[in-house]
Amino acid sequence: MLNEKLKDYNIILASASPRRHAFLKSMNIDFEVRLHPVDEVYPDTLKGTEITDYLAKLKAEAFKTQLKEKDILITSDTIVWLDNKPVEKPKDKDDAFRMIKSLSNKTHEVMTSICFTQTNQQKLVNTITKVTFKTLTDDEIWYYVDTYKPLDKAGAYGIQEWIGAIAITNIEGSYNNVVGLPTHLLYETLNSIAKP
Repeated sequence: MLNEKLKDYNIILASASPRRHAFLKSMNIDFEVRLHPVDEVYPDTLKGTEITDYLAKLKAEAFKTQLKEKDILITSDTIVWLDNKPVEKPKDKDDAFRMIKSLSNKTHEVMTSICFTQTNQQKLVNTITKVTFKTLTDDEIWYYVDTYKPLDKAGAYGIQEWIGAIAITNIEGSYNNVVGLPTHLLYETLNSIAKP
């Protein structure tokens, strides 16, 4: 399968996310993790997947001079999109409460771009998942924020946690995308890159 096709390649995942690491392991993909801090600033004229496309490519830039012939660098970026603007990671608990409150009784979009960079080419793919929340009480939101500490997550929530179990009434698209990586796109693109 894919791992056999990739045996001559060196897969580099530029992410500290334990969720993304777990996905690649579950897909039997051998990989190494390399990190380069990047200032995730983008032009304010960008909208939706233009933002995640831009940031996924920006994260790859730092590695450009380090890549060898058989390296495939994977960089990605995810945002939550609501009312035509991004919902970033929260600054503190009050910010997390405000963010989740804004998602209550609404449908938002989770957008992810994945960039595959080699010495001779770069491929960029993206996907959108629509997620609908029920109406959440303030007590439910505070329970989640206090118990699960979602300050490192876009949109201030993790779908795989308690809030995903109790709040989500509908989902259209890739569930794994909302967890942290659209694995079907990862698989398809690596397959196309590694074809003999």
